[in-house]
Amino acid sequence: MSITATAATPDLLAYLRRIGEPEHPALAAIRAANTGHRMGKMAVAPEQAALLTWLARLIRAENYLEIGVFTGYSSTAMALTLPPHGRITACDINAGFTELAQTAWQQAGVADKITLHLQPALFTLDELIAEGKSGSFDMAFIDADKPPTPHYYERCLQLVRPGGIIAIDNILLGGRVLHDAPPNAPQAWPVLQAFNAALPHDRRIIPITLPLGDGLTLLQKR
Repeated sequence: MSITATAATPDLLAYLRRIGEPEHPALAAIRAANTGHRMGKMAVAPEQAALLTWLARLIRAENYLEIGVFTGYSSTAMALTLPPHGRITACDINAGFTELAQTAWQQAGVADKITLHLQPALFTLDELIAEGKSGSFDMAFIDADKPPTPHYYERCLQLVRPGGIIAIDNILLGGRVLHDAPPNAPQAWPVLQAFNAALPHDRRIIPITLPLGDGLTLLQKR
């Protein structure tokens, strides 16, 4: 038994990926394309996607909500995991990145499972609530611009069913959340500090944050 974690060196991460479920060729192709992209670091880490899809199988997810698509790694991974009748509602505002995502969905043979809403995510989330979709999603994944994270969270809490899961990426801001934000800090810094601090006191959810990627918070709705 150990009370400390083993440092996640590049060699150890490579080893862990080798002993886990093999990466689907469609996902490997997206990751390879992201490696050559100047914004490629925005993509979800493979181990994060692997955990989310593992959880989706565990709770028998059928309806998945994604806020922040980028080039489609996480949405493709989830679409490959969901049953044939499973559906993904994807939210983003960047036509260029999501064009790459749509190509990836087509190449992976999962485009029919995904509906893309190309507008500010809060508009889409409010529309879904107005349409009576509250409590209809099994999982939601928030991986978008950070200042609106609390607003995304509150909408997702309405849209996800009891027992469902909300995942939030980049919750650590590269470790900056450990330190007081200077007066000229980006808005995301104090916003995420306050958001993280509030989670243990939110009786609507059961929270856990894992040191995967830049921090992955998992919240189960009570």
